[in-house]
Amino acid sequence: MASIVTFLSVPGIRFSPSFSVVPGFKSRSRIRVQNLANGDSTVLSSDSAGTNGASVVGEKEIIGYGRNGLLSSKVEENKAGKDVGSEGLEMLWDDGYGTNSVKDYLDIASAIIKPDGGPPRWFCPVACGRPIKNSPVLLFLPGVDGVGLGLILHHKALGKQVTDLQVFEVRCMHIPVYDRTPFEGLVKYVENTVRLEHALSPNKPIYVVGDSFGGCLALAVAARNPTIDLVLILSNPATSFSKSQLQPLLPILEALPDGLHGTVPYLLSFIMGDPMKMAMVDIENGIPPAQTLEQLSGNLTALLPRLSGLADIIPKETLCWKLKLLNSAAAYANSRLHAVRAEVLVLASGKDNMLPSGDEAQRLSTSLQNCKVRYFKDNGHTLLLEDGINLLTVIKGTCTYRRSRRLDYVLDFIPPSISEFKHGFDEENGLIRLATSPVMFSTLEDGKIVKGLVGVPDEGPILLVGYHMLAGLELAPIIEEFLREKKVMVHGVAHTEFFSRKSPNSLPEFSRFDLMRVFGAIPVSASNFYKLLSRKSYVLLFPGGAREALHRKGEEYKLFWPDQPEFVRMAARFGATIVPFGVVGEDDIVEMVLDYNDLMRIPFVSDYIKKFNEGSTNIRADANGEVANQDLFLPGLLPKIPGRIYVLFGKPIETKGRMKMLKDRENANVLYLQIKSEVESMMTYLIKKREEDPYRSIIQRTAYRAISAPVHQVPTFDP
Repeated sequence: MASIVTFLSVPGIRFSPSFSVVPGFKSRSRIRVQNLANGDSTVLSSDSAGTNGASVVGEKEIIGYGRNGLLSSKVEENKAGKDVGSEGLEMLWDDGYGTNSVKDYLDIASAIIKPDGGPPRWFCPVACGRPIKNSPVLLFLPGVDGVGLGLILHHKALGKQVTDLQVFEVRCMHIPVYDRTPFEGLVKYVENTVRLEHALSPNKPIYVVGDSFGGCLALAVAARNPTIDLVLILSNPATSFSKSQLQPLLPILEALPDGLHGTVPYLLSFIMGDPMKMAMVDIENGIPPAQTLEQLSGNLTALLPRLSGLADIIPKETLCWKLKLLNSAAAYANSRLHAVRAEVLVLASGKDNMLPSGDEAQRLSTSLQNCKVRYFKDNGHTLLLEDGINLLTVIKGTCTYRRSRRLDYVLDFIPPSISEFKHGFDEENGLIRLATSPVMFSTLEDGKIVKGLVGVPDEGPILLVGYHMLAGLELAPIIEEFLREKKVMVHGVAHTEFFSRKSPNSLPEFSRFDLMRVFGAIPVSASNFYKLLSRKSYVLLFPGGAREALHRKGEEYKLFWPDQPEFVRMAARFGATIVPFGVVGEDDIVEMVLDYNDLMRIPFVSDYIKKFNEGSTNIRADANGEVANQDLFLPGLLPKIPGRIYVLFGKPIETKGRMKMLKDRENANVLYLQIKSEVESMMTYLIKKREEDPYRSIIQRTAYRAISAPVHQVPTFDP
């Protein structure tokens, strides 16, 4: 196997270190320095059994190639498996999260840092895949380390190829160890790249991920280029450096003897990040505690000795320079925040020992014109290198991903990965699934009811229409089962307030509402409904909307559907198959003690509900009666010893070839009433049949699971 490292620097100089790996032989490093002006080149060689050799990198491979004269190189790790080509992105794809860790960062960093004085340059990780036309560009701006490997945990996911597109074309900025380019010089360097990309693709957004120091750099570039469509993702930006614990460290470092500088990396590692969180990255969730402890111990044992490599990445002179650079960067960026027009997403850590990142996120959210915040209370400063943070998931969940100037919720949707599936349904929703043991039934063409989803057609477009249970308790089980059994994404059309409203919390954490968007939630609108059906998607529709999901006492299993049969006519236009379904179980899980009417009798609560719903979009404004009341609120609920959730999908109703007939409103209304009647009948059937389920109670299910089967295989009644 041969590994080649190529750095194409600024015009005129190209650095091309290359090395070969041959089993049983000591590797030899060669560095080719070529002047692009006259073509002269020199080859320098040295034994590389140490940090310069490929033996340190193991199976890491760095391959470089340029594009349009831009600075570029490629970093790849073979152990992550071969890259998916342009054949398409399947549901539950492997995003590679957990295949890399801080150990890989330190190993690769020690191999690529060279004692040159710059200038800065770009490289493209090979794990991100070969650049594809029309993919949005993502520029990563590093922290004080300058290496540019801060996204190493996320390379494979960010650069995943989707049919003829790519999630991102990733380029990372590398600032050599002894580079002394002042901050304004770095700003101009990034700015030139941004302007060139904008000239090449003026209708595409340019993503800039700034880590700590890189956050200041990103804000400075955005302030100087307000007319360019930039999306900034700032991880613990160093705009609050004046309040940093590193400020008083500068005079101490300058006076520190060279012999003691080797202790500084260990100090910095604990200030900048959480070693425990870093060591947890490649440990799978759900394994026995003893095995988790064993793997964690092994990871820490392997990680800690590598921290000495930080002394090579940030030697004493460089660290002193970077601290001074941070000071000027923060001052420069803060003085220009008013000029930033870019879309901004700030990721803030709660245990950042280097910067007051939580307070700074609040300040930036009020100082910037278009800023969202996500708070990670248990993470340290090096957020993107720690466990539990999947950057692409955060981007998707905050509706920050788009391929053009305007976000298209349908066309810009990226299917969930296997790690997102595990996080969403095994971790976030695991306890609810364990407590309620959802069971699914479907109906065959001959009317026979069977367990599972075999009765639901395998080819779209499919429109699933049913009852919206209290607080949407049925959503996660339905989406999970379709992903698990059919490997298809069911898109739920959701209230627009879940996408447009700012969180009332000044430091909102990544929440279940974000996960809803990761798992296919789309704002309800005629245009989105049209796009979903035209793409032959599976669509989950609740005609009762918020009024049904937030019903009052005594209204369990009562439908609040509008009079308009519009979804029937839209389905017929695309020949969609309509599958009505009923769901029961809410009365076995929670008891409502305070409903909307009760809350509106409490003065200060009533005022809060009215204020919360002021200016919200009423998607049932054209309806009459109770169905028009779509106010959002939190009912008072008490949990019960949980029963079980039951879902029954009815016999599929074909609309293909019936468009002309169903275009008539009267005919469409007849089918609409038939669907509504079937939903009510299925709920009546489930309420009666659940009495025959020997495992309706959690006590019986727990006993069965302890000796027989996992949660999704617990038996139920015979349909």
